[in-house]
Amino acid sequence: MHFDKLRENLSPVIKRIAYKLNGRYRTFGHDDLFQEALMHLWTNFSAGRLEDKTESYILQGCYFHLKNYIRKVNEKPDLSLDEINLSYPEDSGLEDLVVDNFQKDIRELLDVKLLADSIENNGFNLKEKRVLRLLKDGSTMRDIGKSLGVSHVSIVKMLQKIRVKSKKYLDKI
Repeated sequence: MHFDKLRENLSPVIKRIAYKLNGRYRTFGHDDLFQEALMHLWTNFSAGRLEDKTESYILQGCYFHLKNYIRKVNEKPDLSLDEINLSYPEDSGLEDLVVDNFQKDIRELLDVKLLADSIENNGFNLKEKRVLRLLKDGSTMRDIGKSLGVSHVSIVKMLQKIRVKSKKYLDKI
């Protein structure tokens, strides 16, 4: 099968997948996600990984690729004060303004991190802390369930309890 024929057959469904994911995340345009799915499709096609696969299998692969792509793009890197170097011409007048705003942003970031640490240390048991750490490391629900010896449904329920505990703690502050 030629790639053009495969693309022609799968494009309507891939567009619906992109539309569905865009409605949920709103980070990308429909066309951006559609193009990313086509690039994924082309990469797998040119590597010969799609020769004996069904259309359903291929579409599922596109769906999961897009979900992972969105997750990776939405992850925010940690901010380190050591990595920041602000330098401006001395007479620009911008240095004070930028440094003041920067210090305000850093204070807000530190407040959020301190609040998160206090919630984690005062509100969660060891199992909940482990689930949060594994989530932060990028593990899926199924991976977390396997590592803890429970089902992924139990992990979802545990996350609901964590949200409730967090909300109660935030309401007290």
